[in-house]
Amino acid sequence: METAIGRAGGWLPFDRFMALALYAPGLGYYANDSRKFGAMPASGSDFVTAPEMSPLFGQALAAQVLDAMQATGTREVWEFGAGSGALAVQLLEALGDKVTRYTIVELSSSLRDRQRARLVAFGAKVRWVSELPERMEAIVVGNEVLDAMPVKLLARAAGQWFERGVGLVEGALQFMDRPTTLRPPTEIEGEHDYLTEIHPQADAFIRTLGDRLVQGAAFFIDYGFSEREYYHPQRHMGTLMCHKAHMADANPLLELGLKDITAHVNFTELAVAAGESGLQTLGYTTQARFLINCGIVPLLAQAPLAERIAGQRLITEHEMGELFKVIGFHRGEFWDALGFREGDRTHTL
Repeated sequence: METAIGRAGGWLPFDRFMALALYAPGLGYYANDSRKFGAMPASGSDFVTAPEMSPLFGQALAAQVLDAMQATGTREVWEFGAGSGALAVQLLEALGDKVTRYTIVELSSSLRDRQRARLVAFGAKVRWVSELPERMEAIVVGNEVLDAMPVKLLARAAGQWFERGVGLVEGALQFMDRPTTLRPPTEIEGEHDYLTEIHPQADAFIRTLGDRLVQGAAFFIDYGFSEREYYHPQRHMGTLMCHKAHMADANPLLELGLKDITAHVNFTELAVAAGESGLQTLGYTTQARFLINCGIVPLLAQAPLAERIAGQRLITEHEMGELFKVIGFHRGEFWDALGFREGDRTHTL
């Protein structure tokens, strides 16, 4: 990191710092061999995602994927950031021969190796790529992939806006602010000091997807808010957070490469980017409502007790049910997508 800061003239914008901390070959968090995904700290993991928590997550999501395949006439599935491979297993088992090809876009070579080992039973149906083709006809899924995309930090102090970057002071990493013309996408009420994020990489990702997806749909599940909530005057410390051993902290400058760095998702920005690239929004709702619409309640009723307890965390309000949201986009003729038939919040974006 010191070399990168030196080459940049002593100051790295935070999105560049975050990209190196997470993805630098061999050193970044997602580029090393640490466990990362798991239900308990004793496993050596840092956090748990919904597919590791319960296979019912993928089984319910599969109902929406099948609904989208039938509505769009596509038979391929693309997953971005497949993590441990748990979701891929769940979708492939649930969908069976209805899927002709399952493509994973994964930047981490160590995670690709783990995914290949876990998905070996599915043979040539599964493939890995590092970039999008010029044209896609597929159903796209991404669970907790947008929150790991590097963000820019903006800080308002004494009424002036600064971009926050990282430099070195006596050999130690320190935040450093520089005046900037960058602004949040909405005016922040009040005059108090304020720290927040903007998401140019997530925005660019959705725009690229919109340019390439000629037929199909995309579903993204992540924690976040609409723009009005994201930039609320009271959210003056931003949403940036780090995760290690199932504990959270707010200092990304410590333990580089040993912990995850994330920021909440601005779903309004995603919907705007999608619309400007030709995609329409299918719906936007909480994870709880989405999974209920997709049939998780009868799945829970049929599951063993331990699995029911774990599965309840997916839809309980104080666990993942309310903070996590699902947004869907599509190219082609609109249909009443299964996951958004009740409780759609698109009007709040």
